[in-house]
Amino acid sequence: MDFLTLALPHEPAGGIAGWAANLVDTIGGPGAGLAIALENLFPPLPSEVILPLTGFAAGQGVITLFSALFWTTFGSVAGAAVLYWVGMLFGRDRMYAIWAKLPLVKTSDLDRTEKWFAKHGTKAVFFGRMVPIFRSLISVPAGLERMSMPIFLLLTALGSLLWNAVLVMAGYWLGGQWNIVETYVGVVSKVVVVLVAAALLLYLLVRIRSRNSGTAQHRRTS
Repeated sequence: MDFLTLALPHEPAGGIAGWAANLVDTIGGPGAGLAIALENLFPPLPSEVILPLTGFAAGQGVITLFSALFWTTFGSVAGAAVLYWVGMLFGRDRMYAIWAKLPLVKTSDLDRTEKWFAKHGTKAVFFGRMVPIFRSLISVPAGLERMSMPIFLLLTALGSLLWNAVLVMAGYWLGGQWNIVETYVGVVSKVVVVLVAAALLLYLLVRIRSRNSGTAQHRRTS
């Protein structure tokens, strides 16, 4: 029985899981690294599928456990580096110019965000690598703020290694039930999305109320 059949015994060899399984089966550890690099660039690709599947491949002897951890971490760092350069090339001036044209936001909000990142950026990059959704996005502000590249790469590698190791080892130990990981991490991802959406909605409501109050006060004094 080939690896693809072992990995996907009850579903067709298509979709993201089938694509990732084919990559690992064809080119081994570098295939897993490529899949994770692309997952960083395109967050809809789920690491909660790719990483446990890579761990399962290691458990089946398709690749070694060291190869699984090394190449997935290498892929995480490579994908993050691309997003870092995107942020750096986009630049602060362009960000401020676009921000100034957006409704319901203030330049002072961006100033505060920059100050927060300058103070807590290292922790944000390290721990952000372990938070679904943000694990990809955190690289962009690091590039915008021109965080030291060696420090960024080191923090990304360490944070990614921890996240990847948890999911790879889960797939390694769960064996044929590696897809259970997707269910639990998927729930966490949905919770993160809901919390971010709620925070954004609250921010917009506060901004609208503030603007309406300012308009009403201006009319009373004029």
